[in-house]
Amino acid sequence: MGSEKEEFEMANGTDEGKEDDSTAPGCCSKLQACFDSVTRPCLATSHPLPPNAPWWRRFLDNFLCPPHSRAGAILFIAIFAVVGWATLLAMTGNAALPGGNLFSLAILFVACWCGGYVVGLMHLPPLLGMLLVGAVLGNVEGVDFARDIYQSWSSGCRQIALTIILIKAGLGLDPQALRRLSFVVLRLAFLPCLVETLVGGITSHLILGFPWPWAFMQGFIIAAVSPAVVVPSLLGLSDRGYGLDKGIPTLVIAAASLDDVLAITGFGVMLGISFSSGNVLWTLAKGPLEAIVGVAVGVAGGFVLWYIPQKSSKHLVLFRSALLLCLGLMCIFGSHKIGWGGAGPLAALTLPFVAATRWRQELAPGEKSPVQDVVGVLWMILQPLLFGLIGAEVKISSLSGGTVGLGIAVLVIGLSFRSVVAYLTVMRTDLNLRERLFVPIAWLPKATVQAAIGAIALDKAKLGGDADLIKLGEEVLMLAVLVILITAPIGAVGIALSGPRLLKHCPKTQTIEVTPDDNKPANGDVEKGDKDDDNEKDELIDKNENV
Repeated sequence: MGSEKEEFEMANGTDEGKEDDSTAPGCCSKLQACFDSVTRPCLATSHPLPPNAPWWRRFLDNFLCPPHSRAGAILFIAIFAVVGWATLLAMTGNAALPGGNLFSLAILFVACWCGGYVVGLMHLPPLLGMLLVGAVLGNVEGVDFARDIYQSWSSGCRQIALTIILIKAGLGLDPQALRRLSFVVLRLAFLPCLVETLVGGITSHLILGFPWPWAFMQGFIIAAVSPAVVVPSLLGLSDRGYGLDKGIPTLVIAAASLDDVLAITGFGVMLGISFSSGNVLWTLAKGPLEAIVGVAVGVAGGFVLWYIPQKSSKHLVLFRSALLLCLGLMCIFGSHKIGWGGAGPLAALTLPFVAATRWRQELAPGEKSPVQDVVGVLWMILQPLLFGLIGAEVKISSLSGGTVGLGIAVLVIGLSFRSVVAYLTVMRTDLNLRERLFVPIAWLPKATVQAAIGAIALDKAKLGGDADLIKLGEEVLMLAVLVILITAPIGAVGIALSGPRLLKHCPKTQTIEVTPDDNKPANGDVEKGDKDDDNEKDELIDKNENV
């Protein structure tokens, strides 16, 4: 009896459990169906965006869930800003509150990033938005957060950004490509830069009253073209097939790197001469000596990076990037510490160039070094700070209309000579008249180098405390900002508009894929064409044999 009862209870318990298991999924499915019906109108998957949607439909798409498109980017920025500020507040206290140094730096970074993003939507260089936002934050009463940033922090951030620019440029110089460069590229890299430096130096001395060393230092500052504007603009034309028949995008991009190397080297030499004191002969000899020492230090550091860290390391890219960055920063800051400021930039430029010559042997042909990706991320982070701090350094209230007008006159005269020389440089080439007219337009934009080195003279003058030198440094910085504001938008728009009108359009050549086994074309049509050629050859052979 007992066993029968237990069996009966177990049977009833099993049935009840089965009943509960069968009803539970039903409740969950109903709740899920109810939730889906409520949330379906808000989901992006329920309302796919058509390819040719009108503007109001694209605008409404930003508010669908989950966050995506531009709304997702804005939400990310907002969350990142709040979380970052809360972290700084917890770590530093008053420094992260309004009026503190870190709070002002954070506001400058986020505001300049947003300004660059908005200007980029108008198909203009984002650095213009960063520069303008920095000027607002440094001069407009009520939102002048940049005035709370410590001068030492501002100068240090700009020096770090300069180091990243030099490392980026050094890694991008390919020695094999430089050996293959034609004489036209060398002429285009050196002649316009040197002529604009010479004309800018003479006009700065005669019109603005600069001393000769300061005049030519200012000439080297404004002479460098901007890879941040030139390279993306020309790559855009290249992707659309303009100028490919004669390699014009490659010509200008290759020459841009050499142009910047020359300008930065000349600036370092003139900087050392401008702030030297004592024996005149030693002052004249110190500039070239700083250049030689800078190259020697860069070569030695590059050799070190050939073997350290060891290639067997699991984190080779991380260790190489960290050591390269530390060596570059040591060159920049150390050279200023010992009073040889002209040697630092050249050492920081030579260092990655020498190191990359060995690193490229470890890569497949055409493969990009992973260290370049790391440096690119660092530049993306520091770019808003660099242009924002440069814009904030310009004191609009202290500028007079006469000084700005004379500065614009100096820039226009120098740019005019540069354009003429750039046109004459490509005269004896296979370029036609329209293509020769395009080269001076593509050689016009300036921004990156000017932002990186434009305030260095002012920083050194402030350390010395000489009022006259500080005034000269402010005028040099003013000219650097003016040349960015004038040439960057005009050059970017000029390249975009004149490229399709002056350059020949030709589609990119289609590459034939070759399989590793039989080395035959993967394309069936091409293979068929090869068979037809073989048949024609066989027929000719048969005819010859018959003859």
